[in-house]
Amino acid sequence: MTDIDFLAFDADNHYYEAVDAFTRHLPAKWADRTVQWCEINGRKYQIVGGKLSKAVVNPTFDPIAKAGAMYEYFRGNPNGKSPIEFLADREPIPAYYRHSDARVKIMDKQGLEKIWLFPTLGVLYEELLKNDPEAVGVAFTAFNRWLDEDWGCNYENRIFAAPYIAMADVDHAVAELEWALSRDARVVCMRPAAPTTAHGQMSPFSTYFDPFWARVNESGIAVVVHAGDSGYSSQGYADDKFGASFGGGWAPSVRTFSIERAAYDFLITAVFEKLFIRFPNIRLCSVENGSEYLGDLFKKLASTVKKMPGYFREEDPADTFREHVWINPFWEDDPYEVIEYMGADRVIFGSDWPHIEGMPQPLDYATELKELDPASLKRVLRDNAIELTERRSV
Repeated sequence: MTDIDFLAFDADNHYYEAVDAFTRHLPAKWADRTVQWCEINGRKYQIVGGKLSKAVVNPTFDPIAKAGAMYEYFRGNPNGKSPIEFLADREPIPAYYRHSDARVKIMDKQGLEKIWLFPTLGVLYEELLKNDPEAVGVAFTAFNRWLDEDWGCNYENRIFAAPYIAMADVDHAVAELEWALSRDARVVCMRPAAPTTAHGQMSPFSTYFDPFWARVNESGIAVVVHAGDSGYSSQGYADDKFGASFGGGWAPSVRTFSIERAAYDFLITAVFEKLFIRFPNIRLCSVENGSEYLGDLFKKLASTVKKMPGYFREEDPADTFREHVWINPFWEDDPYEVIEYMGADRVIFGSDWPHIEGMPQPLDYATELKELDPASLKRVLRDNAIELTERRSV
């Protein structure tokens, strides 16, 4: 860990859901259309929308692979291990993965002042339910009530657990946002995807969703677009089941690119459809989606300006992007390149702790930023997230 003279703000922490996270507040009559538990050959799984889900190996999360278990793999796998080998060492689930008071204690040891807290399973199930928009709303209303009950949307002004906003129905999205605001949520999250509504699949920036974005704009709450199952197809080149990247044997796969593809499409479409022109107080934060697409994204914006003269009358789309979007790079991305594209005031630190893809301890990431000047370092590791956590007045 690099010595720093301030406490950091980790903008990408996760919990492992309680076994009743989706079911505790779920009306019984909705079980077969949303989430249920089953047992097969002595192992517990969840049935989502009437189909068996194996999105994660063990949805009880007990025992659990250790935080940062695949650090060496993402560092270049110097010892040539199979991905599965990294996951063999498991432990009983620690209390701080499921309880806010225990989490605060571990944050103190880790040098973290505050965190944003996101789902593990919760970012995977909207895709599995998408063909039943009504069930999507019921499932995530129940999920968010569990979240507030177990974690709190704002716990002691240190843990900011993000309610999940499913965009399948605009009225439901607005209602959940209003509920989140009433619970003092400081950030909400969604997946980077074009939601499937009762009217079919459509862009999340269609004017159909303007009532939701108008309320985001008015309230000044930051919206996190977090990696999840965005439903991207490999067009037959790979197994499209979420998580198949690490379960398909020792071979590279285009499936590993789907997270970044989804974020790229989501973010550039927000600019193309002039979301930020209609609603200039919106702040979008891309978390755990990587950043290597940024160079191509800015090239595409520049070429679109030339190909469609007059479309971007209000301002340069690249300037719009930099004004309204914050980027959390993967820890293995080049942070200096991201800062060159976005500016130090638009890059946020997020460790993905305690997931296997992250680092063993959140501030292990500080060594990746050792060449930054002190002011930029503090911006990335703390100040940018502090500012985003405060609702911004119109």
